[in-house]
Amino acid sequence: MSVMDRAETDKPDMSAASAQGAYSAKQDRLKARVLEEALEIVPFEGWTSKMMAQAAKAAEIPASQIHHLFPKGALGLISYWSARMDRKSAQQLTELDMTDMRIRDKITQAVLIRLAQMDGHELAMKRALSRLALPDAHIGPAGGIGLRPLWDSADMIWRAIGDKSTDSNYYSKRTVLSAVLSSTTLAWISDDSADKASARDFLDARIENVMTFEKTKWTVKSRLKNAPNPAEILGRLRYGKGFKRRRRSRVPVSRYKS
Repeated sequence: MSVMDRAETDKPDMSAASAQGAYSAKQDRLKARVLEEALEIVPFEGWTSKMMAQAAKAAEIPASQIHHLFPKGALGLISYWSARMDRKSAQQLTELDMTDMRIRDKITQAVLIRLAQMDGHELAMKRALSRLALPDAHIGPAGGIGLRPLWDSADMIWRAIGDKSTDSNYYSKRTVLSAVLSSTTLAWISDDSADKASARDFLDARIENVMTFEKTKWTVKSRLKNAPNPAEILGRLRYGKGFKRRRRSRVPVSRYKS
């Protein structure tokens, strides 16, 4: 085989990748149609199997196909709705100039953009939160969906504003922001005013809590960095001031070889 023939053979199958991409795009369009219809029905029917059937019919999608699109039923549709709002929010955040913003201002703007995605569908979101609170959203066939959308939204926001943490901060930041999103979402959908002034004030207070937490965490971490090692203190009490804890050396594998 010549070099040219080998190069042709080693080329990735782009047609398969294109076909998969086209299929995924088609599936997403069908899901979007179901979601659009569902958001009009949910305020009356809730996130139920009956609602799913009605939304499929309104979207002119065979009932047999609905389970293929959303294997976890209404919970899967809620998850898709949340992911769709996350994608829209992430896109808007890429278009926002945050160069000179403080971290608290970045978080505030990102949360506001995410909350605004549900405008006009507050009742549907209220029903979604109630549905996600039921046990089968956390256990059973559809288990795991319950808190996942909240975590994904928090993760999207931190990534969008440039967070690159990979240690314990990665989890603590998302856990705290998830709590902020949860409580502020309730305030947002309960605020009937046009400018959501009350909900915005509530958000500002929650962001202040986040910043206070981060400041306290950093202070504690800095102080503990130079704190004495408890093992060394106990060792000195037992063996005298000259004691210094030694690291346990790893025993060579060869020691155990016959």
